[in-house]
Amino acid sequence: MRRTERYPAKGDANSLWHIYKTVSFFKVAKNFIFIQLGRYTPFIPMKNFIYRTFLGMKIGDKTSFALMVMPDTMFPERISVGDNTIVGFNTTILAHEYLIEEYRIGDVVIGDRVMIGANTTILPGVEIGDGAIVSAASLVNRDIPAGALAGGNPVRIIYTAEQMAERQKNAK
Repeated sequence: MRRTERYPAKGDANSLWHIYKTVSFFKVAKNFIFIQLGRYTPFIPMKNFIYRTFLGMKIGDKTSFALMVMPDTMFPERISVGDNTIVGFNTTILAHEYLIEEYRIGDVVIGDRVMIGANTTILPGVEIGDGAIVSAASLVNRDIPAGALAGGNPVRIIYTAEQMAERQKNAK
């Protein structure tokens, strides 16, 4: 199970029905505006400045968010991305999920020198280790160990760091 905090839905409605009892409308509106600015900004340093300053995201040095990346609108401050990482085009990084019976919130931790392919969705409560590669169009619903190559929907480990090193050694 992913590392998430779970909160039961109150009353007879689903958890999303009560969204503004869990997060301020004004916070969501502010976050939405700055996320949209960041999504369309072609200047990576400006994008990182917006995400750090106005959303409270932890972003390492020389990290690059491609065009149209969608950080979590409700809890972007729960997203941490290491140094020299690339987050591919149109990737969604979620730190929350509203379900029928409950909602969940969890930190997303992406390590250093990670490559995340385009159109990937990262769910709350997962950790992607240093040097990992996640292929395009993946659904990251579990942790990815450091140095691994992972992909698919749902994501699976294709090669561990050790298997990758062995393949490279054998290729020589």
